[in-house]
Amino acid sequence: MIVSASLVLAAPLTTPESLRRIASDYYRWRDQAYPVASSSQGLHTWDEHLADFSAGAVEERRRHVVELLGQVRSMATDGWAKDDRIDWLLFRSQLETVEFFDRVMDPESTNPQLYIGECSNAIFSLLKKDYAPPRARALAATARLKAMPVLLEQGKVNLVRPVALYAKLTIDSARAIDPLFTGSLMTLASGLKKNERNELVKARDAALVSVHGFADWLENRLPQMVAFKPMGEANYNELLRRSYLLPLDARQVEMLGQAELARYRALEALLPDPAMADPDPARSRVVPKGQDDFLKAYESREDEMIRFLKEKNLLTLPESLGHFSIRQLPAAFKPTSPGGFMNPPGIYDSDPGGFYFIPTYDPKSANFYIRAAIEDPRPILGHEGIPGHFLQLSIANHLPDEIRRQHGDGVFIEGWALYTEEMLSRTGLYPDGSAAQGQVLRLSRYRAARIGVDVNLHTGRWTFEQAVKYFMEAGGLDREAAEGEAAGAASDPTQKITYMVGKWQIMRLLGLYRERRGKDFRLGAFHDDLLKNGSLPLSIVEWLILDDRSTLDRALPPDVAR
Repeated sequence: MIVSASLVLAAPLTTPESLRRIASDYYRWRDQAYPVASSSQGLHTWDEHLADFSAGAVEERRRHVVELLGQVRSMATDGWAKDDRIDWLLFRSQLETVEFFDRVMDPESTNPQLYIGECSNAIFSLLKKDYAPPRARALAATARLKAMPVLLEQGKVNLVRPVALYAKLTIDSARAIDPLFTGSLMTLASGLKKNERNELVKARDAALVSVHGFADWLENRLPQMVAFKPMGEANYNELLRRSYLLPLDARQVEMLGQAELARYRALEALLPDPAMADPDPARSRVVPKGQDDFLKAYESREDEMIRFLKEKNLLTLPESLGHFSIRQLPAAFKPTSPGGFMNPPGIYDSDPGGFYFIPTYDPKSANFYIRAAIEDPRPILGHEGIPGHFLQLSIANHLPDEIRRQHGDGVFIEGWALYTEEMLSRTGLYPDGSAAQGQVLRLSRYRAARIGVDVNLHTGRWTFEQAVKYFMEAGGLDREAAEGEAAGAASDPTQKITYMVGKWQIMRLLGLYRERRGKDFRLGAFHDDLLKNGSLPLSIVEWLILDDRSTLDRALPPDVAR
């Protein structure tokens, strides 16, 4: 049974202690309400459950967030200490984000990806780490599989305004889910008793029938669906300020994207051989023989990068840092993640390891990420692993302050990972004019192109096809990668702007930090100071490490007391 919302809101909210108490209560309530998300974060208390998407449960969750946000907004914090006020701003922005997406995006009514994602992640979250014996995880999977037909029926009832673009992506994911259920999942079945295995297979087959039926149901309704519904510029600006505490509006963000795109296109042209920016496996000394060789070759370069970081004293690697590995991308996730995705250790994980999913190996593939990984995997590896996501999020997971540990600002997270790509190049990891150096420029170029796509899609200025063509022409991507990137932008508003906006903010902060430190400046110290605060908005980070809140003041919405 989910913790009662009325119990969470019972105590008056007047002190920093009460703020932290109700934040902690909220996290426990959220984790139980979304058991699949909890499993993904390493909390396995509710591994046998799926989220309840019945109309009553959805409405109750939304009501609770609105009521809690109202109380947090009303807290008088003027006399609070700096750190207490920062925690109030952070927790408020966490609730603002949930409330915004419930109110503006209304995913239960518009986005069928929510329901297929719950099904695929329900199984994937049980498979990705050996946190318990295979039998225990297989039994949990059986329980979740049995619940999937009901969940998908709830989805059909809820989807009163489905968006065709989201539906098409859902159909692709649903029809690619079989290997996850029939192959990957069954690796857990070896320890089951005969009747338990039969029960798992029965539940799996019924779940697959429902998943495929859901895809058919969507396909039959595609002609009646709206093609795509942008949130509009006013809503986009609200999201930038309330969620990211960002001192920019949509038009300023789009202009930043244009400026950075021009910069990196020009830097490509200034290479001794501009063709080096376009990955070409034919230039590689060794082409992997197959998938296993590909994964091993990818992962083996990490030791080289760690040695470089230590020799240059570029940052401190904590003793708690786990192992980072490379794995193959499950087919169910390919439609919206053509380049793969990172799985860091979760907030609740006892296992400090993490991994990066990369697409299936094909030496003849036109996919940018495959070609780049064959020729030189280090730029992408650094972004996803060390010093990028894996390192940064591993450090953030160990923050003692719960509100800060729970905060996952995408601008900081992606901005740091993108910043490290160029930082490694400029500090000498790659030879001048090399393929790796060219790849760094191309990666920054298409991250800049992402801004134009995201802003123009969600403010309603561009169609989906215009977004794909822009990725190809401005970003330098092949059509497969461009379609996947555009799909990701459409599905996850503002996520695509986080890379370049965050990198720009970090570069700006680096310059200010150096000027403050003068002759005592050391790059590694800046990196350590940056990472020790977790995944916070960079306007907050600037206040923390420079004691300057002017950027934050420009970012805060008018109704937030300064």
